[in-house]
Amino acid sequence: MLSRTASDLYWLSRYFERAENTARMLDVVWNLSLIRFAVDTQAEIAAPLAITGTGDHYGSRYGKVTIQNVLFFFTLDADSPASIYSCLRQARASAHAVRGKITAEMWESVNSTWLELKDIRQMGLQAYGETAFFEWVKNRSHLFRGATYGTLMRSDTFRFLRLGTFIERADNTARILDVKHREGQQESNTTLDYYRWHALLRSVGAYEAFREMFSETINAERVAELLILRPEVPRSLLSCLQMLCELLPSIEGNAGLESKRLAAVQLARLQYGDMNHIVDIGLHDYLTDFLRRVNELADTIQSEYLELV
Repeated sequence: MLSRTASDLYWLSRYFERAENTARMLDVVWNLSLIRFAVDTQAEIAAPLAITGTGDHYGSRYGKVTIQNVLFFFTLDADSPASIYSCLRQARASAHAVRGKITAEMWESVNSTWLELKDIRQMGLQAYGETAFFEWVKNRSHLFRGATYGTLMRSDTFRFLRLGTFIERADNTARILDVKHREGQQESNTTLDYYRWHALLRSVGAYEAFREMFSETINAERVAELLILRPEVPRSLLSCLQMLCELLPSIEGNAGLESKRLAAVQLARLQYGDMNHIVDIGLHDYLTDFLRRVNELADTIQSEYLELV
């Protein structure tokens, strides 16, 4: 497979996954902004900027952090590279470039998503409804994923699509967990902490898994264990690395030795890790190191598979 084709497939799935993750994150922020606590919710509203590292770009364009400005910046702002609009625009461009490699059902799901999104942008977020929009994005991502699983031959086309998904997912889970952990440390409020961690579990689709695995009240350490070390949870760090280590060796050809090594090392660290060790290190330091490693892996995949001449 040509590296350019592999790159378009990889980024097609990364952008779709990023759009879904952004919708999940904003759904949490929007719902928390509607709950009246005796504490300032400004940190909750600004959390997406910290998670995505876009605070400076936002500040240069919007200035004051408000819920409506943050929502627009991350949803329908065509000039924001972090917006859902920009992600799905890039996904559609990548899908168009590899239209001959993906199935008709996959192309239809991507193209119809883009056409509907343009109509929603004309209507406006508030007119469409914030919660309805976040659900729409998640459903469109599920539709694309379902079309991929249900119609695409299990070849390198499929594998590069899945690689992009799990690199993006691992990065997002680590970022959102780190930011929510730091918020909890900075502001101690039992009621807000409960809603914060409850909302985080909802945002990654892991609330039901938590209730099934743990009988205790939702708390930071158990949420961290679930989203880092539990292979049963699809968005956990361990689950993502397991999938990456399954996909990389199955790609045809001899490329990717360093990518496979980096993925295997990180998988071993997660498989043989435990919460006592993570707590001793400090959750923030542990997640910072994980993000460094997963971004190194992403850069290596880029150089070994996607930039070959």
